[in-house]
Amino acid sequence: MRSHAGAGGVDWTVLRRDWPFLLGMAVLYLPTLYELMTGIWSTESYAHGPIILALSLWLLLRQWPAMRAACAGRPGSAAGWPLFVFGMLLYIAGRSQDVLMLEMGSFIVVLLAWILLGYGRGALAVQWFPFFFMLFMVPLPGVVVDALTMPMKMAVSYATEHLLYLLGYPIARTGVILQIGQYQLMVADACAGLQTLLTLESLGLFYLNIVRHTSAFRNVLLALLIIPISFTANVIRVITLTLITYHFGDAAGQGFLHGFAGMVLFVSALLLIIGVDSLLQYIVKLRRRPAGEAA
Repeated sequence: MRSHAGAGGVDWTVLRRDWPFLLGMAVLYLPTLYELMTGIWSTESYAHGPIILALSLWLLLRQWPAMRAACAGRPGSAAGWPLFVFGMLLYIAGRSQDVLMLEMGSFIVVLLAWILLGYGRGALAVQWFPFFFMLFMVPLPGVVVDALTMPMKMAVSYATEHLLYLLGYPIARTGVILQIGQYQLMVADACAGLQTLLTLESLGLFYLNIVRHTSAFRNVLLALLIIPISFTANVIRVITLTLITYHFGDAAGQGFLHGFAGMVLFVSALLLIIGVDSLLQYIVKLRRRPAGEAA
């Protein structure tokens, strides 16, 4: 019999029952997490990693009561065992070859196997989003990042040049290098790269999961619009950095205000998402109005 005791609806009895498994997870993955926190996750491009991990675990706990209710009285699924073995093979390959993508990928697979073994296939219908969300924290191969980052940097540089030119600023562009006045700026990977796009995409998907709209039209359209919203937020960030450098000098642009431009990126992305969502809400309300009322 499953216990329903626990603060916040979390089945702490199940956690106590599975303490050997959880201890094994800690032994295996705490060194990996330490390497990530002191390594790639400490850089600007991958700083979203620990945030996504924390939010994913929070979502798992938040949806635990719903998962427990959906799977009440049902046995666990044996399909978790081959998944667990596959996760261990991924971990061995990643750890032995120092491939962080495989190590963190195995973390997701093993955690998923634990849910399957404990609650069965029905649990995935409730908990699918936290596992999907975790994919955004997995470091991608450098060759993939480099191949996709350059076209994005070119597009952001192009948009920045033309917008500032329309505003009357003395700006020119060569590739991803912007020349404004006496200053020359190169659009870096952290400003307009693939990882920045993935970070903003994850922010938008997290927002969608939290608000949980009942309108399928609103959900699908907002999910599709997250990509242009992310691109727009990147352009706003590069424009902000360019204007800071032009008006206050190169030291200001590369110093404290560079970090502030990073905050501008996320704030502008969040405001754009909320603004577009509000507009979609208005459109949905108009669609649901009777014809006479709309007139």
